[in-house]
Amino acid sequence: MDELVIEAGRTERQYWRDLWHYRELFFFLAWRDLLIRYKQTVVGVAWALIRPALAILVVTFVGQVAKLSAGGVPHALFAACGVLPWQFFSTALSESGNSLVNNSNLISKVYFPRLVAPASSVITSFVDFLITGAFVGILMIWFHFAPPANIWVLPAFVLLAFAASFGAGLWIAALMVKYRDFRFIVPFIVQFGLYASPVIESTSDVHGKWQRLIFCLNPVAGIIDGFRWCLLGHDNIIYWPGLISSIAGVILLVLTGIWYFRKTERTFADVI
Repeated sequence: MDELVIEAGRTERQYWRDLWHYRELFFFLAWRDLLIRYKQTVVGVAWALIRPALAILVVTFVGQVAKLSAGGVPHALFAACGVLPWQFFSTALSESGNSLVNNSNLISKVYFPRLVAPASSVITSFVDFLITGAFVGILMIWFHFAPPANIWVLPAFVLLAFAASFGAGLWIAALMVKYRDFRFIVPFIVQFGLYASPVIESTSDVHGKWQRLIFCLNPVAGIIDGFRWCLLGHDNIIYWPGLISSIAGVILLVLTGIWYFRKTERTFADVI
């Protein structure tokens, strides 16, 4: 006859193992979010291309009108390589922020590691990122532009973008359960973050000590500059203080995000 032993602290030690045991739920939630996102839409998955294409057009137009530097490459390519990581981060932030609230029925009735919900949302946003990345590749072929030798470093910056999205998403997801005001705050953060990121202009081209400092405080800034350095090269150099600040910011986001999420996780089912 099996014997059930209740041991203090055992749940905490088992938590990270449970993440592996619930891996099928992780993939199920990610797949479900993908299906729901474009369900009953006229153009369907094409929205994954339309949204970045429109953003690239706007950034290109602003850059040309303001006569901003494109680092010696076509403005459209410069804009595309900035929109690519930013849209991944902003989409993942919004989707993972709503992940717990959107799964409130599941969370209040069934046990599973709640970390699965925001993580699956980041994966869903990563699929859109891959589609946008393919679009950027098509643009590079269109302009007969070959990526520089730096492209082998690109996976490291993709990993940084993923970590930044995951860490920030954990904070927003946990806060949104208790404070529903974040439904209105997150779109503002995303909108403001676009102007505080080197999407339109690279960090090294920003004039003014304080303006550049604001860019460096944004953990995504160094990632965007890194994407351009890997994909475009030429005059698109890395602003190293900004990159170091981004790496430190991403590590801080992930560690504190996991800490706060785990701290508040036990109350989710009661509050949600």
